[in-house]
Amino acid sequence: MQISTTKKLFPLVTADIALFTLIDWELHVLLVKRDNDPAPDRWALPGGILRPDLDSSLDETAMRVLKSKVGVDVRYLEQVTTVSGPHRDPRGWSISTAYYALLPGELVPAAAGTSVKAIGWCSPVDLEDQLAFDHGFLLSEALARLRQKVRQGALPLHLLSDKFTLTDLQRACEAVLGTRLDKGAFRRLIKDEPSLRLLPGKFLRGPQRPAQLFEAAPDFRF
Repeated sequence: MQISTTKKLFPLVTADIALFTLIDWELHVLLVKRDNDPAPDRWALPGGILRPDLDSSLDETAMRVLKSKVGVDVRYLEQVTTVSGPHRDPRGWSISTAYYALLPGELVPAAAGTSVKAIGWCSPVDLEDQLAFDHGFLLSEALARLRQKVRQGALPLHLLSDKFTLTDLQRACEAVLGTRLDKGAFRRLIKDEPSLRLLPGKFLRGPQRPAQLFEAAPDFRF
C-alpha cells in the first residue's frame, strides 16, 4: 500500500475588523500598515488568525486583534459577512469573517502594536482598490451595514462620549450616512426614544444657549 505524503491543507481562519470613529465629526476607519508577509507595507484592515488556544470564538479573535495590534478595547462589535476561497490569501485556502466596531472619538489615540508598522485613520469611502487582499470589499460591506442600521433607526451612540447633546447625536448620524439631516425632522424622529436618557440639570455650556445633555439608557442596544 502506498502512503500519500501530500500535506493536508486546512483553511486559514481570520477575523478582519473595520473600526469606525468620528474625527471632527467625520467618519473615519482605522487602517494598519502591514509589517510581515504577505503584503508587507500595504494598508489593510486590522486582522488576525484564529488561535484555538486563546480564543473561544471569532468574536474573541476580533477583540484580541484590536487590543494587540492597535491598543483599543471597543464598545461595540458586530459580524458583517464571511468570505472564503483559495486565492484571496497567498498563504493558502482561507476563510475570513469581517466585523465592524465603533469607538468614541476621545479614544482614538492608539499605538501600533504587533505585526504593524503604522496605523492611520482615513475616510472609509472609495478605498476598495487600495487595500491589501480583499479588504476594500470587506470595508465597503461593513460601511453599508452600518449605514443600513442607522437608516433603519438605530442610534450610533457607541461613537459618542458618555454624555452628549442631541446635536452631537444628529452629527454622528449625518457622519455615518454621509448626508445632512433636517434638524426638526430628526428631533421629531427621536422624540420619546427609549435609548436616550435625559440628565436632569446637566447642560453643555458655551457661547450659545446651554444644551441639554443625555446618556445612553442602561438597556441600550445598537
